[in-house]
Amino acid sequence: MEDNEFAARLTQLRQIKGVSARDMSLSLGQSESYINKIENHKAMPSMTGFFYICDYFGITPKEFFDFGIDSPKLSAEIIAEIQKLSYEKSVHILEVIKDLNK
Repeated sequence: MEDNEFAARLTQLRQIKGVSARDMSLSLGQSESYINKIENHKAMPSMTGFFYICDYFGITPKEFFDFGIDSPKLSAEIIAEIQKLSYEKSVHILEVIKDLNK
């Protein structure tokens, strides 16, 4: 993985969450420029810092690197709710999703 892919994913997830780089940095207990430096390829987080970033977004490290999913936290919540449904209701939800994706 290149720095620019990491930075782009961080920016994407941060924007989906609707938080500024400054606010996210401060929420992580870092200097106000911490996230900005990562997004501008001037720094990379430590492994511990990366885990804190994942915790901040409420996602796993695997979900962070799953570039095919724009909002991994939302996807996980949807899956968790679908798993509570009966088989018949799950099939119905699948058909609705397929219809929306047409």
